Amino acid sequence: MSEHQGMHPFFAERVLGARPSATKEMTRLANQLQREGRSIVALSQGEPDFETPAHIRQAAKAAIDRHESRYTEVAGTLALREAVARKFERDNGLRFSPDQIQVGGGAKQILYNALQATLNVGDEVVLPVPAWVSYPEMVRLAGGTPVLLRCGAAAGFKLTPQQLDEAITPRTKWLMLNSPANPSGAVYSARELAALAEVLLRHPQVWVMADDVYEKIRYDDAPFATPAALAPEIAARTLTINGVSKAYAMTGWRIGFGAGPLALIQAMNLVQSQSTSHACSISQAAAIAALDGPMDFLPGFVTAFRRRRDRVVEGLNRIEGLRCDLPPGAFYAFPGCQGLLGRRDGAGRLLATDADLALYLLREAGVALVPGSAFELPGHLRLSYAASDESLDEALRRIAQACAQLR
Repeated sequence: MSEHQGMHPFFAERVLGARPSATKEMTRLANQLQREGRSIVALSQGEPDFETPAHIRQAAKAAIDRHESRYTEVAGTLALREAVARKFERDNGLRFSPDQIQVGGGAKQILYNALQATLNVGDEVVLPVPAWVSYPEMVRLAGGTPVLLRCGAAAGFKLTPQQLDEAITPRTKWLMLNSPANPSGAVYSARELAALAEVLLRHPQVWVMADDVYEKIRYDDAPFATPAALAPEIAARTLTINGVSKAYAMTGWRIGFGAGPLALIQAMNLVQSQSTSHACSISQAAAIAALDGPMDFLPGFVTAFRRRRDRVVEGLNRIEGLRCDLPPGAFYAFPGCQGLLGRRDGAGRLLATDADLALYLLREAGVALVPGSAFELPGHLRLSYAASDESLDEALRRIAQACAQLR
């Protein structure tokens, strides 16, 4: 029985047991302080600061002019699913029919649909942590049990085959992998994924949910690796998820997609048919232009992110008490802050946890970050460097000044 049930008898235990998004909460607090007149540098939300490319915006306008404002199929328009199929074959060597593809309101909805369609009470989902804040909560809301495997900085924030093998039980249904990863920026190589696949081949009841939404934001020349491309046995039980939010600066357009075995996609379509019905018709038209159109803007995006990454990591490592490795992908820095915990601020308040430190930096320095504990790995902070150089420089200056005041 939930410990909150007596206080809130009307609400479901699965809701009372879940937590709100920590990234959204820190952003809300930052916005509140801004409304009160405070100068805030908000680096708590993962959102590219670039404009959506012009040809994508134009495609949306053209769809409006063609009056494409009616209901679409639950799984998405055939034209978009065909574009998604082309993307997977072109970029990942994966072949899917349109019926094996679902389009949803962001990659987040695809994840949610899959968990709702497959989990029974007590089913286990293996999650390497640090992990995106929504993963464990979506598992809980579907009645499942998240199994959190700590993958610290010494391991490059990545899961090892031994950890995976030891965590799998008869109740394990999914392994969720995110590469490049939020919040750490970790990227799994083909060799590392193949080693995990060797474990999974011994456990045929375990499926893989591969969240590749940061695929295009990587800083080396190594080919991108995704689990379904490794072996037919793995592909037959893998859901590969991607979207247009991050690479194409389309966070607000809310288009994500997933591809996998037909029976799984059909079950996910049933879930979506009784929730949102389908993604926005105009956004779907824009997403076709994103996937099929020119990609000449992407190198510029990645170059800017790399420059910002280098600038931020160098600045963080100059601050006594912080330690940050160079992330190979995504647009987050995930410094360890253990060296600052246990200190006191100017009012004598003890900063015992990373959450205490994050709130101190928000209130004292006017910089919104997210504590690592929100990603299930305490002792860290997450900083999004998807912001202007000027904002990042100002944030680093404020963080350094505020940390220097701790005693």
